[in-house]
Amino acid sequence: MRVDPWAVAVAHLLGIDDRWRPLISRIGPCRLRRQPDRFGILVRAIVGQQISSRAATSINRRLLDLQGADRHDAGALLRLGPEGVRSCGLSGVKAGYVLNLSEAVASGSITLNRIGRLDDAEIIRRLTAIKGIGSWTAEMFLIFALNRPDVLSVGDLGVRVGIRSHFGLDEMPSPRRCVELAEPWRPFRSIAMWYFWRGIDTPPVPPPALEPGTDA
Repeated sequence: MRVDPWAVAVAHLLGIDDRWRPLISRIGPCRLRRQPDRFGILVRAIVGQQISSRAATSINRRLLDLQGADRHDAGALLRLGPEGVRSCGLSGVKAGYVLNLSEAVASGSITLNRIGRLDDAEIIRRLTAIKGIGSWTAEMFLIFALNRPDVLSVGDLGVRVGIRSHFGLDEMPSPRRCVELAEPWRPFRSIAMWYFWRGIDTPPVPPPALEPGTDA
């Protein structure tokens, strides 16, 4: 019989706050699973920054088609160059970000297949050193590539909407207030976010305003 890897996390949330019960009952067990294509997760996150999920899916598909593959490859993207990457519908800035990441991976300055040995803070530090990858993208990598259980992305709009609804707040909580309210959910804040995302039936979305030089 298959063991539910997040049963303890769900039990924790239900045990400390009964307000979780309706949402968890409606959605069912947490189906968060590790996605092995680490480089692809980062490329798709850059592609999807501040555009609709439908547009991001279309651009990502065209980018894969140009590479003639089902998975993104750093070397293949570098060979496409700025114009090739832009031809898929990316802005010049985003194309540059995809190529920045590709260069970092191809050169070995960041080793994605070993990065999971590091703690969350160090992974975020290394990823955000690459121009075009901000905190939100790094946090999504921690959750979806590595299944780290205790990530709280307070810049994520879907998470803030979920927290507002969960606590019945009149206004959108600030990032600092989100951290305070989510403190009891440790060490399973990633699972709480997953339920919020599923609850509003949308994928994770980056914050509406970003720091210069990070995600765009």
